[in-house]
Amino acid sequence: MFDTGPDDHPGTAAAFFDVDNTLMRGASIYHFARGLAARDLFTTRDLLRFAWGQMVFRVSGYEQREHIHAAREAALAFVAGHDVQDLVSLCEDIYDDTMSDRIWEGARRLVQRHLDAGHRVWLVTATPVELADIIKRRLGLTGALGTVAETVDGVYTGRLVGDMLHGPAKAEAVRALARREGLELAACTAYSDSSNDLPLLSLVGYPNAVNPDDGLREHAEANGWPIHEFRRHRRTLRVGVPAAVAGAAVGGVAVGLLRHRRRP
Repeated sequence: MFDTGPDDHPGTAAAFFDVDNTLMRGASIYHFARGLAARDLFTTRDLLRFAWGQMVFRVSGYEQREHIHAAREAALAFVAGHDVQDLVSLCEDIYDDTMSDRIWEGARRLVQRHLDAGHRVWLVTATPVELADIIKRRLGLTGALGTVAETVDGVYTGRLVGDMLHGPAKAEAVRALARREGLELAACTAYSDSSNDLPLLSLVGYPNAVNPDDGLREHAEANGWPIHEFRRHRRTLRVGVPAAVAGAAVGGVAVGLLRHRRRP
């Protein structure tokens, strides 16, 4: 079911998309970490921590606070002291190499239907705003709201500006955006996979569940919200991903051991 909201007032209507497991398969920050590791810019230990969080996320369907916190701390520790423009260029390379083909085709179709209807399309995500902005530009969207890392003189400090854009913070950010942009929230649409985003979904006139976790699926069914399932074999995915991620983790350990042994 593709309900993109009203077509009669495109000037005041917008669509808000979560990124992780809604627009993109899995967690964008994990794919970014893999790209860093492939370029020898991230440690095996950090990648394994990301892999564990990614496995729990993909299998359970829930964004667990401790894994979100661990991902945030690892990312902040990495960016501290780095030049903003250098990291943005790195993000662009990693997106083009390893992330662009992870956009759900069904999500692409939803985005395009909104664009064709004249709606503004915004990403609203806990992922770093620099990465969200690259996804926005690559897909031709209107804008992106994401977690903001503090910078001084074009260099990251390793601290956040505010908190992560997660849960109720997304709803507050969209309220502020609607005031700035003259949007009518009752004419807007939102998409998410997570029950953590119920504050955002409940804020708009046309909430949609995409690849929903159990809590969101139950809420969507009870309230008659459209549900979009882009995972072809949901049960197989839940069984198969642990083995795949575990294999990747073991491979990472092996590479780490080999590197360690080769050191003089």
